[in-house]
Amino acid sequence: MKLLCTSLFLALLALSLSAEAAPDPAQAIETTTANGDKILLHPNGKWEYVDQVKKAEADKIAKQYPENQGCPPGTQGGVFGVGRCIPPGDKDFNRGSMSGKGR
Repeated sequence: MKLLCTSLFLALLALSLSAEAAPDPAQAIETTTANGDKILLHPNGKWEYVDQVKKAEADKIAKQYPENQGCPPGTQGGVFGVGRCIPPGDKDFNRGSMSGKGR
């Protein structure tokens, strides 16, 4: 019985230590760039400046590029900024759920 309790205690201790050592994957990680700027690394691979002034400047520059502006009106896709924009006339335009109904 004493061996069982000791084994259980050691297993729980190892589990709790590993849980404390690993960062929560759902939270952003704050780190520093090679230039010394503090940034947040998000789980989806994107990053942003912690400094609000630098963040606003970076957002202003990013909006100049078409790939950061979302899909143009009349196209499909690009849900939550993920996926490609499908223009009318494309073979994939308005295919629905592709469940086989309505084809």
